[in-house]
Amino acid sequence: MKRTLVIGDIHGGFKALKQVLERAAVTAEDQLIFLGDYVDGWSESSHIIEFLTELSEKQDCIFIKGNHDAWCEDWISLGMSPEIWLFHGGRKTVESYEGYSLEHLDRHLAFFQQMENYYVDPQNRLFIHAGYSSMHGPEKEVYSSNYRWDRTLWETAVSMDKKLARNSELYPKRLLLYNEIFIGHTPTIDLGVGYPLNKANIWNMDTGAAYTGSLSIMDVDTKEFWQSDPLPSLYPHERGRN
Repeated sequence: MKRTLVIGDIHGGFKALKQVLERAAVTAEDQLIFLGDYVDGWSESSHIIEFLTELSEKQDCIFIKGNHDAWCEDWISLGMSPEIWLFHGGRKTVESYEGYSLEHLDRHLAFFQQMENYYVDPQNRLFIHAGYSSMHGPEKEVYSSNYRWDRTLWETAVSMDKKLARNSELYPKRLLLYNEIFIGHTPTIDLGVGYPLNKANIWNMDTGAAYTGSLSIMDVDTKEFWQSDPLPSLYPHERGRN
């Protein structure tokens, strides 16, 4: 039976990615939706891009672009390496690309350039890295960077009164546009939770793999999920983004 599986922020943790794909018993029939931030943090960013490039040739995959991916794309294409990027995990990404040929880099650049800003499936479920600010949805967003940086959507859901009904005039209009919304970007461990977290109709899949948490993969229909070991245990001699 074909499943649709969504994967949270990986941040260079290739060992964790291999673990969750194995633990979820992923088959070639499954659709995989990645929510972005494949790079920056742990030491295997380039390995992840290489693996995902090959995976996309034999499996139905959708790759959403995260803010860290946009930084990495700018570095590969334009040579831009702002200090803020290097500080927030980019240095490990640069190191992981040492020895790569220009041809190899061009292939990875094409992968970044083909990533989606967001995806809406036939069940009206939105998959996006961070969020959007427009009351009319991401397609009406004025600043495309919000797809990769916006935290207000998640903050709105977290702060909502749990008793608020969807038909209430007070229910946030942005959340009514979709049956469900799947995001990454803001680690659930910030709220003391190490598993995929549901607030209103939003599922946050960033379970802190860049830091002390695990990588998570979820069946979007059943909400069954699987997790890797905590990333510091997989990379005991590294700091990640800690």
